[in-house]
Amino acid sequence: MGLPHINRIATAVPRHEVHEAFRAFAERQLQEPHSREAFARLAQRAQIASRHSVLEPLPDATGSVCGFYTVAAFPSTGARMARFEAEAPHLAEQACMALGMETEGSAVTHLIVATCTGFAAPGLDHWLMRRFSLSPSVERSIVGFMGCQAAINALKLAWHIARGDHRARVLVVNLELCTLHLQPAREAEPLLCSLLFADGCSAALVSQDARGLRMDGFHATVMPEAAHQITWRIADSGFDMRLSGLVPLTLARALPDQIDAMLGGMPPAEVSHWAVHPGGRSVLDAVAHGLGLPAAALDTSRQVLREFGNMSSATVMFVLERMMRDALPGSPGCALAFGPGLSAESMRFTAA
Repeated sequence: MGLPHINRIATAVPRHEVHEAFRAFAERQLQEPHSREAFARLAQRAQIASRHSVLEPLPDATGSVCGFYTVAAFPSTGARMARFEAEAPHLAEQACMALGMETEGSAVTHLIVATCTGFAAPGLDHWLMRRFSLSPSVERSIVGFMGCQAAINALKLAWHIARGDHRARVLVVNLELCTLHLQPAREAEPLLCSLLFADGCSAALVSQDARGLRMDGFHATVMPEAAHQITWRIADSGFDMRLSGLVPLTLARALPDQIDAMLGGMPPAEVSHWAVHPGGRSVLDAVAHGLGLPAAALDTSRQVLREFGNMSSATVMFVLERMMRDALPGSPGCALAFGPGLSAESMRFTAA
């Protein structure tokens, strides 16, 4: 029985670049001039240059309107879900076409869709089946509401499937429309949190074919004492993300105790590729500090953060896709992502 591989990864983002428009809209919600000045300074330190959204900003002259949003009236959860249902298929189509599903869809035996930013039934899984001629008997699974770590959870599920069936060809789609969930706020911290998030989609093919990235094993851990530091709840006006400023400190303290299990006993110095979910600049700094990584170890994660922001579960797949392009055969790596709980999921891999 061979070990499953991630054979290919393709990624897609929407056409609207929104970082500056969303930043100006967030700043407009602050009433005090000194709060706006502090917000502007902190936003500059986020090390994000661009983010993409399915929403066209269309700001007005006052700064109090940003397309889908106005300072006086944010949309309801129903309106946000209707927009998800309308927009998600187009973005998934881009990623799956780049993966080659236009010609290979009929060979897919299993479909896994991971998202935490929108739900409908029949949903994206049914749409993908129709669009790419997947068999009516394809086995479908939804990984929902697990936050930024869900890509690792979805890959783990694909790993179990492909490990038990050498004929399996598993299509894994991570799609997040985070910008549908901006929330009104009058304080800098939650507004700064909203400046991290963006929209994106990844599609990956997993099988026992020995090409791409071999998945060597997984590890999961939960930090219950920090459960309140990342939460994600459905409210009347969209999904409400709470991200504490304590998360980086918690990770820096907790990860050293997990490193041996994460790496299967391999010394960190022997790991060639660190695909860490770029939850933000401070999160990457904390991981690098907690694991004692060299300065350049997280360069790919930082590049993805700078170019795309935090696309929740899709983001670490963007990092892995870039690593797959240049990884030398036999070089080992570790993918790591975090989610509500506070929890961490990791995957060991080797370039084939």
